[in-house]
Formats: sequence, structure tokens, C-alpha cells
Amino acid sequence: MDQLPAGIPEKASSNSDSRTEEQFEREIAHQIPSAISTESMDEPAVTKYPEGGWTAWGVVLGSWMAMFGSMSFMNSIGKFQTYLLRNQLSGYSPEAVGWIFGVYNGLTFLLGVQTGPIFDARGPRALICCGGILTILYLMLLGICTEYWHFMLVYGVLGGISLSLIFGPAIAIVAHYFNARRGFATGIASSGGAVGGVVFPLMLQRLFDTVGFAWATRIAGFVCIVTFVLAGILIRPRFPVKPLTLSTVRPDLTIFRQAGLALTSLGVFFLEWGLFIPFTYLTSYAIDHGSSAAFSYMLLSLINAAGVFGRWVPGFYADRLGRFNMLILTVLGCLLSILCLWLPTKSSEPMMVVFALVFGFFGGSNVSLAPVCIGQLCKVESFGRYYSTAYILVSIRLVDLPWLVTPAELTPSLACSLEPHWVVNSSKFATVGTTV
Repeated sequence: MDQLPAGIPEKASSNSDSRTEEQFEREIAHQIPSAISTESMDEPAVTKYPEGGWTAWGVVLGSWMAMFGSMSFMNSIGKFQTYLLRNQLSGYSPEAVGWIFGVYNGLTFLLGVQTGPIFDARGPRALICCGGILTILYLMLLGICTEYWHFMLVYGVLGGISLSLIFGPAIAIVAHYFNARRGFATGIASSGGAVGGVVFPLMLQRLFDTVGFAWATRIAGFVCIVTFVLAGILIRPRFPVKPLTLSTVRPDLTIFRQAGLALTSLGVFFLEWGLFIPFTYLTSYAIDHGSSAAFSYMLLSLINAAGVFGRWVPGFYADRLGRFNMLILTVLGCLLSILCLWLPTKSSEPMMVVFALVFGFFGGSNVSLAPVCIGQLCKVESFGRYYSTAYILVSIRLVDLPWLVTPAELTPSLACSLEPHWVVNSSKFATVGTTV
């Protein structure tokens, strides 16, 4: 007979011990020594998560506030872009102006490769607070910018740095408090950027006409003061801090040697690459088919609005059906909406509205589900490093040459309709309210 490990009692017969077999098995389970444990060394050291409660949901709310105060302006790039081309930077080509926002987008994810390790070592609060201060600063400075290089430094460089400090930590901290419900919680937190993508373009459009550009951006900055103060109060680190050493904070590109992460990162790269096409060209498509500029710009606001639900609803079901499975389903939903709704639309405005809502819903899941999928490939204590490193590929796509569609390249009807608005594809963002 095989011998049991030391310390584990032999099973008593039914005649001499009243313990049930179930009770015996439970006792055995608690006494199995770690030496014979089947637990993988790759499993996270922390296996218990709050999965709710005031603190955990407070962190989600704080993350929502941080995303609302930061990602909203990435989703409002089109509004700034259009205004600058018609006013302060009217003497510059759309290509030149597009580079401002291309730098902004690229720096957001490129600098995240350093933000992630710092988050793992020191927690989210300091990073988000610093990012919030820089966000408020660049919004206040925008009002006094007059030259091209002013906007490049303030919006492109300072704005990109500020968002790089917020984006990763605001998403990653949710993973410290949720595991089984991580998809749902992350979806709720990331919806802050989508809500802001609806609120800020509408608010800015009205403020530009009433109080002017300078005060419009200042008012946006005042709103962000409130959101970041709340974020700083609500977001709490869960793990003890680590010393700031070279080993703890340096980026580590060697993690791409892990096949799972490499393939997932490549998938996210192509996901982002595919999603930008409808976001970029839906507005110009609508104008070219006879729709008004107001209606055309509204379509991307509808995409953002649908993206609010597209973040948390798929996340809710991802926790039950599998995160990778749900991400695949949402990508298929994007594909089918393009093939079945957008391509046959022609000049039908109701069909354009339906497409914007359907595509916005399925496309909105890329922000919420992609990090959750990456989180399944690493320890939760290293999530920041893995998440930010995976998005390096996204930064390469976002900082590529600013593709343009200028009036000379458009059909006569579209060129006529767009002047003096122009359509700029600065990487991913072309008009009012693209979704990230």
C-alpha cells in the first residue's frame, strides 16, 4: 500500500470512527504539505480578491473619474483638430496639424512601458496624481498657445506624457481588487473615457462659440480638477510598496518571449489597426453621401455613447464565458457590422445611425477586454509591467505617419462639403469623438 505523507492521518474504518468520508477528505486537504502541492509556481502570489465592497468599488469609481478626466480628451481630439485648422493654425496644412495629435497618441502608449513597472513598485496614486496635474496644466496652457510649436509642446508632448501616467495605472489597479469579476469591473472603469467622449466634445463645441477657445479649455481644466481630486481620494493601493531600484522599475521587453503575451500583443495591435478605419472615415463617408456636417459629426458621438455600454456589458459576460472568447466575439461583431450595415448603407442616414450604435457597442470592448486578457497571462503583482509592455506595439501604430485625406484627394462633393473643416487622419483620430 502506498504510504501517505507524514502528518496525514490514516483513514479510519467506518466501524471505529464516525467521521464521514467527506470530512476525512477535507482534513486531508488541509494537511497536505506544500512540498507535494500541485500549485504552479507561475500562479499569482495573491489569490484572494475582495471582488466587491466599498473599497473595491470605490477604486472602480476612482478609476472611472481618472479615465473621464484624461481619456476624454483623446476622444475629443477631432474637436480640437477641427478648431485649430480653422483658427490658430489655419495657415498650416492638415498634415502638419495631424502630427501634433500623432505625437500625443504615440507618447501615451510608448511612455507607458516605463509607467507600468513604476505602478507595480509604488502603486497608482502618485502616478495618477502627477498625470492629473499635468493634464490640468496643459489644458490651462492651451488657451495661451498661438504658434505651431506651442501646440506641439503643450498638447502633443505634455498631453501625451500626462495621459501615459494615467491610462495604464487607472486600468491596472482594478485588477488588484477583482479577479472573477474583473471583466465587468474593468468595463465600468473604462467607460469613463467613453462618457467623456460624449460630454466634452458637446461642451467644447458650445463653449468655443460662447466664451472662446481659451476659456473653453480652462473650464475643461476646472472640471478635471474635481475628477482628479476624487480619483486621488478613491484610488487606493493594495500591495505594499517596493524600493525604487533598477530591477523593479526598468522596462522588460524580454517578456515578449512568452508566446501567449507575444500573440496577445500582436492581436491587440491588429485589433486597434482594424478599429480605426470606421472611426476615421465614417464622418467623411456620411458627408460624401449627402449628409450634413452636424449629422456626420453626431455619428461619432453615437459611437462613443454606444461604447459606454460596449465596455461593461461584454465585460460582464466575459467573466462567465471567458475573456478571450468574448473578445473574439466582439471582434466578429465589429466585422459583421461593417459587412452587413456599413457597406450596404450608401446614403441611408438611419442605416448610418444603426451602424454607429452597433459598431460602437462592439468596438468599445477593446479597451476593457484587452487588458483583462493580458492579466490572465501574468501575476497580478506584475500586471502593470505586462500591460504597458504589450501596448508598445499599439504606440508604434499610433505614431506612424499621419495619414491624410485632404480636399484635393476627395471627391468633389466631399471636398466642397468639408471646406474649411478638412478631414485629418492623424493615425487613428479624424473627427469629433473617436473612441478609446
